[in-house]
Amino acid sequence: MVDLREVRSVTEFQRNLKDYVGRLKRKNTALVLTVNGRAELIVQNAESYQQLLDRLERAETIAAIREGMKQFERGEGIPLQQAERRLRKKHGFSR
Repeated sequence: MVDLREVRSVTEFQRNLKDYVGRLKRKNTALVLTVNGRAELIVQNAESYQQLLDRLERAETIAAIREGMKQFERGEGIPLQQAERRLRKKHGFSR
């Protein structure tokens, strides 16, 4: 979640870049940057960004697995051998 106390203008960020970079490295929080008083950018350190991407990937994987389970329960699945043939054909793999 974005901490609304961590909202700064792009101009202020540019003037104090070194301080903000140091703060972002120490904290795992994002900084909202504004242009003409409107939120335009989010800045965060690389580690916290990677953690965000990892959580997103995990959530998407879980959602896809759940959807696959629902399809199976509805009888929409296909036998493994048929799925394997389709995937091999689609991606150009042979045994």
